[in-house]
Amino acid sequence: MPKRAAGLTAAKVRTAKPGRYVDGDGLMLFVRSAEARFWLVRYSFGGKRREAGLGRAGEGPGDVTLAEARQRTADMRRLIKAGIDPLAQREAEAAAQKAAAQQAAAQAVTFKAVADLYMAAHAAGWRNDKHRDQWRNTLATYAFPLFGDMQVGEVRTGHVMAALEPIWTVKPETATRVRGRIESVLDYATARGWRTGENPARWRGHLANMLPSRSKVARVEHHAALPWREVGAFMVALGKREVGSVAALALRFVILTAARSGEVLGARWTEIDLAEAVWTVPAERMKAGREHRVPLTDAALDVLRQAAALRTSKAADAFVFPGMKPGKGLSVMALAMVLRRMDRGDLTVHGFRSTFRDWCAEFTTFDRDTAEAALAHTVRDKVEAAYRRGDQLDKRRRLMEAWATFCAAPAAPAGDVTPIRRKARVG
Repeated sequence: MPKRAAGLTAAKVRTAKPGRYVDGDGLMLFVRSAEARFWLVRYSFGGKRREAGLGRAGEGPGDVTLAEARQRTADMRRLIKAGIDPLAQREAEAAAQKAAAQQAAAQAVTFKAVADLYMAAHAAGWRNDKHRDQWRNTLATYAFPLFGDMQVGEVRTGHVMAALEPIWTVKPETATRVRGRIESVLDYATARGWRTGENPARWRGHLANMLPSRSKVARVEHHAALPWREVGAFMVALGKREVGSVAALALRFVILTAARSGEVLGARWTEIDLAEAVWTVPAERMKAGREHRVPLTDAALDVLRQAAALRTSKAADAFVFPGMKPGKGLSVMALAMVLRRMDRGDLTVHGFRSTFRDWCAEFTTFDRDTAEAALAHTVRDKVEAAYRRGDQLDKRRRLMEAWATFCAAPAAPAGDVTPIRRKARVG
């Protein structure tokens, strides 16, 4: 029980031993030890007894003196008389102060800081380091100099337009990506409570009214591709000029499989099933983010046999086409250099996919879906994609066998074309 006294004194506050000491009007001194002395106020409100702390008792910096404790107690009693719970009011004031502090902190968050947080949060879902670097570099070049240090909640349409207008017609692809990245960063800031209102970088119904569409300011530039009639002669030249070259084998494999260069250059032996003649590319290396099975023709298997003879690592997951540095695969530049050494700098590695697609359309009777599946293109129609569960491996194998046969012919037929016929269906 608290020890009763006829009011406390400053001396008593300093010297009281552990215990509770009543001053009056509900004010109480609570002593735990010589160094731990606290003020408490007991009161009743709405039929409930409550106890509120007033701080540390004493006369040092940050302490509450006896006179100050009595004044605070008197203030609390006036609030109670006015029908206000002092403790509830204190909690409301603390909440308001916290909200004000959060608001101030939010106002101090810059666009650049939010961009860094966005990239850190999403980097794990991006395909590779190159994509992450492109994100950072484009924002650092076109957005940060203009509003990187600005509070993210203050970024307006004028700021976004200042970043986009100078490059919209001269670098339409870059400008489109910059706009989308700014929009994503600002959406992230809104989700985190750092800004409110509409996104000033949104396209539909906003920037679309101020900037011409990309299709109107630039034609789509396609990758330089070899005409399909010339692929046989090219393969002959490739075989003669680059004997024993890992890069040449990789380029040959790119052509025979119609795969993307990144998929081929990242291929590992654990992905190759020689018995089933199938190469399974994992989802993380596919543009669409889905595993892709590639049927391997005899010509493609022959490339793999030659690559195995040049293998420098015994590791099960070693690169099929290793680079010069241990543990690293070839770079795409290595394939481009093969083309340059063949005096075919006019071509691109990716363009051979176009060569294959043109051949499918102009020289064969294979259906469009099979050709698109061979290129691992996604089905744009969501309803159709939902019902299409298989990957047409058997049909694609027949297509790739026809492609390998065509690639092995030194010269393509001239004049009228007699399409390669598909084998009759069984059953």
